[in-house]
Amino acid sequence: MPHKFPRRLVFVCLMLAAVTVQAAAQVYPSRPIKLVVPLAPGGAADILSRLIQPQLERALGQPVIIENKPGASGIVGTDLVAKSPPDGYTFVVALATHSVNSAVNPKLPYDAEKDLAPVALFGKNPMMFVVNANVPARNIAEFVALLKANPDKYNYATPGAASQAHLVTSQWSNLAGVTMQQVPYRGGSPAILSTVAGDTQFSVMSSLVSAPHIEAGKLRALGIGSLQRDKHFPNVPTVAEQGYPDVEAVTWVAMFAPAGTPREITTKLNTEINRILREPEVVARLDQQGFVPGSGSPEALGALVSAEIKRWTAVARANKITAQ
Repeated sequence: MPHKFPRRLVFVCLMLAAVTVQAAAQVYPSRPIKLVVPLAPGGAADILSRLIQPQLERALGQPVIIENKPGASGIVGTDLVAKSPPDGYTFVVALATHSVNSAVNPKLPYDAEKDLAPVALFGKNPMMFVVNANVPARNIAEFVALLKANPDKYNYATPGAASQAHLVTSQWSNLAGVTMQQVPYRGGSPAILSTVAGDTQFSVMSSLVSAPHIEAGKLRALGIGSLQRDKHFPNVPTVAEQGYPDVEAVTWVAMFAPAGTPREITTKLNTEINRILREPEVVARLDQQGFVPGSGSPEALGALVSAEIKRWTAVARANKITAQ
């Protein structure tokens, strides 16, 4: 019965393949792992990667190398990882701009959902709606009244055109029925400093960037973009509770792998990272940076990215915002 031999051979090959995959998962990792941070050193993605790095090295028994590959709002480094072998040794640690880039850039060299596999959410950080301390408004309602009374007087700073801050401000402005002129800068630091100096009057920035200037009395917080109040600013109401329930402005840091990376590997890393994020020392250091520790499955992170791409694509189209 010669026809049975090929079937048996196929069965044996499948069994060997399954054993090989299982063995590979058991010995993983067997060499150093690279985390590509697609942004300059010193930013949130870089800070959180270096916070988790030593703990992850101890958990995995291998070096974890952080490599900064900035360029094009994170696109250069992310594309490098998207095109890397899916062997579990190269990952990208991205910001929420990962979703924004997909919404505003029709020529993106990779598909954020198809070419990259979610691994773990490192943390979330709320964005703050802030004004220069000399602006006579103490909440969003007062600021809206001010803008309507002075339609051509006020402008706002962003870290760049087609950035998350640009999309958030555009979405909120449409809902509030107000207009302001955008002044794009190259990065969050010069943007927030322009509002501190009064060259611009308003900005939407992460609390990581805004908090020191609020505490110094140079900026005033009108609202916070998370759906719950921030424990660091308990007296600052959310934007949602001030009449804009559809406005959620939160930045995040998360890790992604090339699509096709074995599920056993992404699950192992997700488990280890979630455990690390519960360590008291890590929780305390994240708190110092204004971050809430991440948690959840790779699927939950994938759902977050998917939902944000849909939301920001709608905002970008409504406001004709595209990456230059």
